[in-house]
Formats: sequence, structure tokens, C-alpha cells
Amino acid sequence: MQRNGSKMNRRQFLITSALTGGSVISASYLSKGIAQSAPGIITSDKLRPAIPYGVATGDVTAGSAIVWSRSDRPARLILEYSLDESFRRAKRIVGPAAIETTDFTARVNLKGLPNGRQIFYRVSFQDLADSTVYSEPVTGTFRTVPKAGEDIKFVWSGDTAGQGWGINPDFGGMKLYETMRQLQPDFFVHSGDTIYADNP
Repeated sequence: MQRNGSKMNRRQFLITSALTGGSVISASYLSKGIAQSAPGIITSDKLRPAIPYGVATGDVTAGSAIVWSRSDRPARLILEYSLDESFRRAKRIVGPAAIETTDFTARVNLKGLPNGRQIFYRVSFQDLADSTVYSEPVTGTFRTVPKAGEDIKFVWSGDTAGQGWGINPDFGGMKLYETMRQLQPDFFVHSGDTIYADNP
């Protein structure tokens, strides 16, 4: 191998080849308009708003519901909702800012929802200091009130476990909860006591 009239060692050859090859590839991409900007920067999770308490739904009626959440810093609530769990044809609402005076909480009053339907939603927060930074989304679901005359299903439980009862692998665990889930209730009322702390 020769380099400017002198011998080129293997290391020099590899470095030169790599630089030349990289220049050719870059020129090729640029000529095709492919590499017109720097690669995207991945935002660290520490720099993104977080949703430490998840999401909650309340005041559900036949056609409306309030969706609530809390950020860990000043941020704007962004809500998407759909009648489909895959979020096809999802609608997007830019909600209020969660700031210190609201304890970084924000809520959206969803209106115009259909009766008796399962609504799927996801909440994310947009950082107020940098509008390009968003939290990871958190999903939730609820069902609107059925039309007048249709049944509303309640299931109820209490004194779930304690003193050797409830969680029993030989019996198959807490079978009652699977039975209730299969009923697809509109409401589940859990009337306390998953343990008895003052008994063995």
C-alpha cells in the first residue's frame, strides 16, 4: 500500500477507507434530499412531565364525564378519547394547564358522548416550559349511563379476605371477583376489609 509515495500501514488504510466511505454515503444521502437535518434527540424521562397518580373519572352521566389527572410539574393536559380501544378516529382535546395554584391538577369535562357506551381515553401532559416535551400517556376507560329504561348492573363485595379465607390457591384464588367481572357491571362497590390486622 502506498500513501503519497510512502508505504501505508494497515491502520492508516482502514482509517482512510472509513473516512472516504462515510463521505461518499453522506454525499449520496444529501444529494437525494434524505439527510437534510440532524437526527432526532431522545428526551430523557427525567426531563418529561410524569403522571404520578394516574387518571380518574367522575360525574359520569348519559352523555358526559369529567376526566382528572395530575402532573408533577407545570404542564398542559392533553386528552384523546375514542369509542374504540385501538383509538381509531380518536378526538383530541387540549385541556387546561396544571399549575401550582391547582396543585398541578387539571380536568376536562367531556360532553356529547353517546349513551351506554364504553369510552376509552388517554391523558398526557405537555411541558409548559418546552412545548415539544410530553409525558408518557396514561389510559383509562369508563361507561356512560344507559338510555332510560335500560338496566344498570351493580356488584358488591365486603370482607374479602382474612383469617385464612379469601386468598386460597387450593380453591383457585378469589373466584368471586372473576364471576363479578364476567357480569360486566356498571358499578363495583367494594365495602372494605381486605385483611384483618388484629387476627392471625
